[in-house]
Amino acid sequence: MMKAGPSQEEIRRHNLGALLRFVHVRGPASRAILAENLGLNRSTIMALTSDLTAAGLVREELPRTPGRRAGRPSLVVRPESTRVYVLAFDVGVDRLTVARVGLGGVILDRREAARGRVAASGGASGAADPNEMVNALAAAARSLVRKAGDEATCVGAALAFPGIVRRSDDQVMFGPNLDVGGMAIGEVLSRRLGLGVPVAVCNDANLGAIAEHERGAGVGVNDLIYLHGDVGVGGGIITGGRLLGGEDGYGGEIGHMVVNPGGRRCACGSRGCLEAEVGERTLLDLAGRQESPDVPGREAVRAVVDAAARGDVVARDALHRVGTWLGRGVADLVNIFNPGMVIFGGTLRDVYLGAAAQIRSEVATGALAASRERVKLRTAALGDDTTLVGAAEFAFADVLADPVQVLARLRGAPASAPVP
Repeated sequence: MMKAGPSQEEIRRHNLGALLRFVHVRGPASRAILAENLGLNRSTIMALTSDLTAAGLVREELPRTPGRRAGRPSLVVRPESTRVYVLAFDVGVDRLTVARVGLGGVILDRREAARGRVAASGGASGAADPNEMVNALAAAARSLVRKAGDEATCVGAALAFPGIVRRSDDQVMFGPNLDVGGMAIGEVLSRRLGLGVPVAVCNDANLGAIAEHERGAGVGVNDLIYLHGDVGVGGGIITGGRLLGGEDGYGGEIGHMVVNPGGRRCACGSRGCLEAEVGERTLLDLAGRQESPDVPGREAVRAVVDAAARGDVVARDALHRVGTWLGRGVADLVNIFNPGMVIFGGTLRDVYLGAAAQIRSEVATGALAASRERVKLRTAALGDDTTLVGAAEFAFADVLADPVQVLARLRGAPASAPVP
């Protein structure tokens, strides 16, 4: 039997999502630009923007800088950033960040708090009580929601976590540097928020890859690798414009790729993992510095990089050694995935800035000439907010896929008609 084509309603929902995604990612656009980029006629664009305006997702207004062409200017479609938002949570070993991010990717408000480390099994840094962490996240988020007011609607929430997260149920399966004791963080946090919105939990490096691909250094690059450093090292891989998740969502665990067999012991139990050879603890150890509760990991790494730049021989040698192993790992990744770009984020952003020569040298000698010919090495354009921005983008996914349906469900209105 022939498969039936999409219905008119399915086409409409697809087009609504495509239009909303365009202004969400690329910013305000005129009807003429939307028609040209989406391949739709002006009357269809007008109907779609009318539906999205009625739903409170976008607004139309005259251009703020009038053009020189004669006649009536094309109306500009802008996302309703203050009325429609998501909650983005970023859990790091040293800090917790919660942000209210408006449609269009605008960080409207945020709360950030330092968190102390405690020793966990295997020498990893963990949380004394995961409940304390969730309580802190929930309290910060509720504060942001109250400040947003009753006219604004939360359409999603996502949490970036430094560990292996199972895609089917958002369960943290392995967090060597942040032990949550098997707690279902997303479910618990969602209940404590009481917004009726589930909190998705995702690997932080995967979210970093999404963020840099959508809004950072990797815009327009369909095949890239994002490397993220906190205490450990994570990775996110974009191939063909899509995140490579793997069978259960565990794809991209680049930090546990063995680059130095028989090398340093890793928190995962193996030896010579990329994380063990280039992570924060290794850099501090080689530089003759100790972890300190008074100096967060990112600041400690930056202190080593700064010292090396000022001529500290021990710091310089430590940075160059770590850079060498990082370069060897990148060379392997270039050979395997043939990315157009490799992006360094988190603490690896600072490591790359201080050891670019060593990293590039190892890529030049270790990667196949054909594979490395076009690859670009870059630092994260979104800086310390990369994983936070990625969490926000993930949280927006449902409303961008089916705008009116999702908003109607959240507001309790009939899904068959635009939300007033």
